[in-house]
Amino acid sequence: MTGRIVGFCCSYCGYASADLAGRQGLEYSPDVMIVKLPCSGRIDVLHILRAFRQGADAVFVAGCLEGNCNFANGNYEARKRVNEAKGILESLGIDPRRLEMFNVASNQGWRFPRIVEEMVSRVEELGPSPLGENG
Repeated sequence: MTGRIVGFCCSYCGYASADLAGRQGLEYSPDVMIVKLPCSGRIDVLHILRAFRQGADAVFVAGCLEGNCNFANGNYEARKRVNEAKGILESLGIDPRRLEMFNVASNQGWRFPRIVEEMVSRVEELGPSPLGENG
Protein backbone atom coordinates (compact mmCIF):
# COMPACT_ATOMS: atom_id res chain seq x y z
CA MET A 1 0.00 0.00 0.00
CA THR A 2 1.40 3.37 -1.02
CA GLY A 3 -0.72 5.36 1.43
CA ARG A 4 -4.29 6.28 2.04
CA ILE A 5 -5.55 9.07 -0.21
CA VAL A 6 -8.93 10.76 0.07
CA GLY A 7 -10.39 12.42 -3.01
CA PHE A 8 -13.32 14.80 -2.53
CA CYS A 9 -14.96 14.92 -5.96
CA CYS A 10 -17.81 17.06 -7.24
CA SER A 11 -20.55 14.96 -8.79
CA TYR A 12 -20.62 16.89 -12.06
CA CYS A 13 -16.96 16.73 -13.06
CA GLY A 14 -14.53 15.15 -10.58
CA TYR A 15 -16.68 12.12 -9.85
CA ALA A 16 -17.89 11.89 -13.45
CA SER A 17 -14.26 11.85 -14.61
CA ALA A 18 -13.47 9.00 -12.17
CA ASP A 19 -16.56 7.13 -13.35
CA LEU A 20 -15.62 7.59 -17.01
CA ALA A 21 -12.09 6.34 -16.27
CA GLY A 22 -13.63 3.19 -14.82
CA ARG A 23 -15.97 2.70 -17.76
CA GLN A 24 -13.00 3.11 -20.10
CA GLY A 25 -11.08 0.44 -18.20
CA LEU A 26 -8.43 2.88 -16.99
CA GLU A 27 -6.85 1.82 -13.73
CA TYR A 28 -5.64 3.86 -10.79
CA SER A 29 -4.41 3.09 -7.31
CA PRO A 30 -6.89 1.33 -5.03
CA ASP A 31 -5.46 3.44 -2.19
CA VAL A 32 -7.77 6.32 -3.12
CA MET A 33 -11.10 6.67 -1.36
CA ILE A 34 -13.51 8.87 -3.29
CA VAL A 35 -16.03 11.02 -1.44
CA LYS A 36 -18.73 12.34 -3.75
CA LEU A 37 -19.85 15.93 -3.20
CA PRO A 38 -22.73 17.72 -4.93
CA CYS A 39 -20.21 20.50 -5.75
CA SER A 40 -16.57 21.01 -4.82
CA GLY A 41 -17.74 24.29 -3.28
CA ARG A 42 -19.37 22.22 -0.52
CA ILE A 43 -15.96 21.17 0.82
CA ASP A 44 -15.11 22.64 4.18
CA VAL A 45 -11.67 23.08 5.70
CA LEU A 46 -12.87 20.85 8.54
CA HIS A 47 -13.63 17.98 6.10
CA ILE A 48 -10.08 18.18 4.80
CA LEU A 49 -8.48 18.36 8.24
CA ARG A 50 -10.68 15.52 9.50
CA ALA A 51 -9.50 13.30 6.63
CA PHE A 52 -5.90 13.86 7.73
CA ARG A 53 -6.78 13.36 11.38
CA GLN A 54 -8.41 10.04 10.50
CA GLY A 55 -5.30 8.73 8.79
CA ALA A 56 -5.15 10.09 5.24
CA ASP A 57 -1.63 10.52 3.89
CA ALA A 58 -2.90 12.89 1.18
CA VAL A 59 -6.14 14.59 0.18
CA PHE A 60 -7.30 16.12 -3.07
CA VAL A 61 -10.37 18.00 -4.20
CA ALA A 62 -11.50 17.52 -7.81
CA GLY A 63 -13.89 20.12 -9.14
CA CYS A 64 -15.13 21.46 -12.45
CA LEU A 65 -12.89 23.39 -14.80
CA GLU A 66 -12.50 27.03 -13.79
CA GLY A 67 -15.28 29.11 -15.29
CA ASN A 68 -17.39 26.00 -15.89
CA CYS A 69 -18.85 25.19 -12.47
CA ASN A 70 -22.44 23.97 -12.47
CA PHE A 71 -23.00 26.17 -9.41
CA ALA A 72 -21.34 29.29 -10.86
CA ASN A 73 -18.36 29.70 -8.53
CA GLY A 74 -18.23 26.60 -6.33
CA ASN A 75 -14.84 25.55 -7.63
CA TYR A 76 -13.39 28.98 -6.81
CA GLU A 77 -14.72 28.65 -3.26
CA ALA A 78 -13.21 25.16 -3.05
CA ARG A 79 -9.80 26.46 -4.14
CA LYS A 80 -9.95 29.16 -1.44
CA ARG A 81 -10.72 26.53 1.20
CA VAL A 82 -7.99 24.20 -0.04
CA ASN A 83 -5.50 27.06 0.15
CA GLU A 84 -6.71 27.90 3.66
CA ALA A 85 -6.30 24.25 4.70
CA LYS A 86 -2.79 24.19 3.18
CA GLY A 87 -1.88 27.13 5.41
CA ILE A 88 -3.22 25.34 8.47
CA LEU A 89 -1.33 22.16 7.59
CA GLU A 90 1.88 24.13 7.14
CA SER A 91 1.41 25.83 10.51
CA LEU A 92 1.08 22.34 12.04
CA GLY A 93 4.34 21.24 10.43
CA ILE A 94 2.63 19.10 7.78
CA ASP A 95 3.84 19.49 4.20
CA PRO A 96 1.07 21.30 2.27
CA ARG A 97 1.90 19.23 -0.84
CA ARG A 98 -0.20 16.51 0.82
CA LEU A 99 -3.25 18.52 -0.27
CA GLU A 100 -4.17 19.64 -3.77
CA MET A 101 -7.05 21.07 -5.79
CA PHE A 102 -7.57 19.80 -9.33
CA ASN A 103 -9.94 21.04 -12.01
CA VAL A 104 -11.19 18.42 -14.43
CA ALA A 105 -13.99 18.08 -16.98
CA SER A 106 -16.52 15.27 -16.90
CA ASN A 107 -15.30 14.00 -20.28
CA GLN A 108 -11.66 13.75 -19.13
CA GLY A 109 -11.67 10.18 -17.90
CA TRP A 110 -8.01 9.88 -18.90
CA ARG A 111 -7.11 12.67 -16.47
CA PHE A 112 -8.46 11.16 -13.26
CA PRO A 113 -5.90 8.33 -13.10
CA ARG A 114 -3.17 10.96 -13.62
CA ILE A 115 -4.48 12.97 -10.67
CA VAL A 116 -4.40 9.86 -8.48
CA GLU A 117 -0.93 8.97 -9.78
CA GLU A 118 0.34 12.44 -8.90
CA MET A 119 -0.97 12.14 -5.34
CA VAL A 120 0.44 8.61 -4.98
CA SER A 121 3.84 9.94 -6.10
CA ARG A 122 3.66 12.69 -3.50
CA VAL A 123 2.89 10.18 -0.74
CA GLU A 124 5.76 7.98 -1.89
CA GLU A 125 8.08 11.02 -1.75
CA LEU A 126 6.79 12.41 1.56
CA GLY A 127 6.11 9.13 3.36
CA PRO A 128 3.22 8.49 5.75
CA SER A 129 1.43 11.44 7.27
CA PRO A 130 3.00 12.60 10.53
CA LEU A 131 -0.49 12.52 12.05
CA GLY A 132 -0.78 8.80 11.44
CA GLU A 133 -3.89 6.96 12.55
CA ASN A 134 -5.94 9.14 14.90
CA GLY A 135 -3.21 11.84 14.80
